[in-house]
Amino acid sequence: MKIPTNLKHKPVIIAEDYGNIDGRSAYKTDVQGLSLGLAQWNDRGKVDISAKVWRHTGERWSRQSEELPFHRVLDLAILICRAKQHIDGAYVHEHLYDTGNPTIDRVGLQGDAMTVKVCTDNEYINEDIELFRQVLSEDGELLGERLRTLSRLLKEMGY
Repeated sequence: MKIPTNLKHKPVIIAEDYGNIDGRSAYKTDVQGLSLGLAQWNDRGKVDISAKVWRHTGERWSRQSEELPFHRVLDLAILICRAKQHIDGAYVHEHLYDTGNPTIDRVGLQGDAMTVKVCTDNEYINEDIELFRQVLSEDGELLGERLRTLSRLLKEMGY
């Protein structure tokens, strides 16, 4: 399915076949494409680039399509990696986290830090974190393939 080019987000680099590889939803997802391009929120004289997740209802492009600035995409990748790293070693805690100190890490970014922690405000956190662990485990091969690819590409780029 062709990603629209007549909307405010202007695609530059695209993956129109994303629906075929959308994790467990592959071949049965409304996410039909990803694009990197000129952000829809650009003002005159100011240009931002963004990533966009394109959703299609089967009849039309969905308003639930999401556009994300690159730094936010990378921040999500950092958050996913740190969460997976925590969960992989969380068996040492009765509830898969230190109930006395739910902070997992403070990841330094831009002269400050992104605090990564378990959401103890969630009244079902003990059940939910177990479900989270279970899904990470079940999707281990799916996620591992992507993480290895990301690692390889980062190394090739000198990171």
